[in-house]
Amino acid sequence: MRRLLILSSFVVAWLLTGCAQPAKVDYTAFHQSKPKSILVLLPQNSSPEVQASHGLLSQTALPLAEAGYYVFPVAVVEETFKQNGMINAGDIQAVPPTKLHEIFGADAVLYLDITEYGTSYQVIASDTRVTASAKLLDARTGTLLWSGSASASSMENNSSSNGILGALVSAVVNQIADTMTDKSYAIAGITSARLLSAGSPNGILYGPRSPKYGKDAQ
Repeated sequence: MRRLLILSSFVVAWLLTGCAQPAKVDYTAFHQSKPKSILVLLPQNSSPEVQASHGLLSQTALPLAEAGYYVFPVAVVEETFKQNGMINAGDIQAVPPTKLHEIFGADAVLYLDITEYGTSYQVIASDTRVTASAKLLDARTGTLLWSGSASASSMENNSSSNGILGALVSAVVNQIADTMTDKSYAIAGITSARLLSAGSPNGILYGPRSPKYGKDAQ
């Protein structure tokens, strides 16, 4: 009987954990800041893929622009840093937000961190995955306005009925093809959209250039 009660307790705890809703983001600072323009910095890259930072960076402008913000051209921003001797993401992100506001005139600064990027062989599957986190700071005060994370994988909605041998062969072929064609870039686009698109739960708010500005996260 005791074992049954213990087992029941574990089941109930598991169900409650599975049903728990993610903590709601506090948008108070975001509403007070009312940013109109966003400066996106070169992402920190914790993955082994050297092209990860630029692969994600090049796809950040679209979701932010569609959300209603002016996004400083990432190529121009990167060239400005290069002219000042900074090409490393760590050095760039170490510049104080207030200094970035002084140089670029941006209202907010977006910091990105990549933890997964690339294709891996997993015995009977080949998975291309990109995972990143972001935080948006007020460039005038350094106040945190919003933070979030997102991930995308080529394995989503993927199923195989070719048997074990077929799955093994398919995994090897897919890994070679995905690496040669840089499928990570396409997956990074999905990750960027999930991370930076407005209108999603706990996502970034709509900007002043969007017709939905001020109507979300009330």
